[in-house]
Amino acid sequence: MWKIAIVDDERQVLQGMKRAIPWEQLSAEWAGEALNGADGLKMIRETEPDIIITDIYMPSMNGLDMIEQLRKEGYDGKIIILSGYSDFEYARQALRYNVSDYVSKPISVPTLKRILSKVVEELTEEEVKRIKQGEVEQKLRLYEPFIEKEWVRSAVVGTLEGTYRSPDSLPYPYRYWSECNHIAIGIDTVRDVRASQLPLTDWNLFRFAISNISCEVARKIFAAIEYTELHSSRAVLIVHPQPEKSHGELEDRLKELGMKLIDSVKCYVKLQIRVGIGEMKQEWTKIPDSTEEAFRAIDSRTQRFVPNYEMYWYEREAKGNKNQQSVTLFPVKFYVELAGAIKSSQEEEAKTLVEEQVKLLENQKAITPEYIQMQAGEVWGVFNYSLYEAGILLDDLFPNDLIAKELILLTDPVQLGEWLCSKISVICRSRQLRGNSKHRQVVDFMTHYIHEHYAEDITLAELSEKIYISRNHLSIIFKNITGETFNNYLTRVRIEKARELLLERNMLVYEVAEKVGYKNVPYFSTLFKKITGMNPTDLIR
Repeated sequence: MWKIAIVDDERQVLQGMKRAIPWEQLSAEWAGEALNGADGLKMIRETEPDIIITDIYMPSMNGLDMIEQLRKEGYDGKIIILSGYSDFEYARQALRYNVSDYVSKPISVPTLKRILSKVVEELTEEEVKRIKQGEVEQKLRLYEPFIEKEWVRSAVVGTLEGTYRSPDSLPYPYRYWSECNHIAIGIDTVRDVRASQLPLTDWNLFRFAISNISCEVARKIFAAIEYTELHSSRAVLIVHPQPEKSHGELEDRLKELGMKLIDSVKCYVKLQIRVGIGEMKQEWTKIPDSTEEAFRAIDSRTQRFVPNYEMYWYEREAKGNKNQQSVTLFPVKFYVELAGAIKSSQEEEAKTLVEEQVKLLENQKAITPEYIQMQAGEVWGVFNYSLYEAGILLDDLFPNDLIAKELILLTDPVQLGEWLCSKISVICRSRQLRGNSKHRQVVDFMTHYIHEHYAEDITLAELSEKIYISRNHLSIIFKNITGETFNNYLTRVRIEKARELLLERNMLVYEVAEKVGYKNVPYFSTLFKKITGMNPTDLIR
């Protein structure tokens, strides 16, 4: 029920209003009355009516002063001024206070009913919009865990765009990052005989178990941590150590963490993991460097941290050791970017990433066929895992035995690049990937948002900030799922809504243009004709 209050210094007007308003028809009820602005202000604060009908000239406080005070206090209800003075200056002031209507006394009953019906209709539309907005916000809240997960992963591996790397862009739960140190701990599950025989569904269950174990163990040693999965067998644990009494104390805690991680995973899930520890960084934007260092430590396996434990420490002098061929030639960032390109079906982007890395391999000396096959297996694991996240089993496209036979035939970087690019083409052109990708959830949110906010100045950049996915990546996802660009879709929604409004013949062309988000009427008319084949004026004749 909509609540209506009346403020007027004439009791006869108050009583007449009560009798004239069609309460049941408007789904409205009486909220209260007052004979002056001061009493009206008090009554409105107490009853919080949806609609106020008020006079201007009244004792104690006039109507305009009362309205001004209400607006300052945040009252956003509808206000109708019913005055015995048809003065332009009063009307101008009323407009400044966002008054719904300004009517001169005396007012006829039909006019009163018409004005109130219009105001109630506006309130109803606003209520529906609020409900829908609440639904959108609820969906966004449901989506927040995924958003935060993606943001942390991007921050850890270095795929955040420049605009997201400023201190102001830190999401609220991670604001503390700007005030502490950071160490990346790489976790690599060893693909031994048992691990290699696990089907993908079981493999992902084990990854989930490893993540739970890692977080539980780490929280007992470090107060602040984040865990993010990367590709197939690898994950990163970020710890944020407080200032220690000595370097030795921090080293002891890291040793304890690494040993407990290895022992716990072996005990509870019967899998082996290797642990690599990157250097401590003071700035959170340097976390990707620590991540890369952690996995270089694992791959080189030269700086063992603790005897009898597969735990390795990154040291700068080890970086230049000519005897270590195993420094990561395919960096962590590459794997994450490749997974993103595959999931969003970006064939050319994925091929470019592979070609760039293969060129680096070609410049390396003494690259063995075994090393090429190892890298191919790693990338194939990335394909498997990223497609599984998108709801697709790679086994449906490529039989396992065929891939195993093809891998052992790869002997040099050129063959590796050609083989990977051929697989990328098949994957990205698959209807399964285009139709079943979990990115449809993102696009559903975007299209719903467009339909609710088409009249506003919404941009792809604005949406990318809401869900912490880069603007370019969001554009690609949207185009893949809908078949058209974000701007084209927005324009089409606006023009279709404009066509509906024009057919109602209640508004002029410039009013319709503003209603659907266009302030430049000639530009609106050009777009309208381009999409519908006719001028806007043709619909209102």
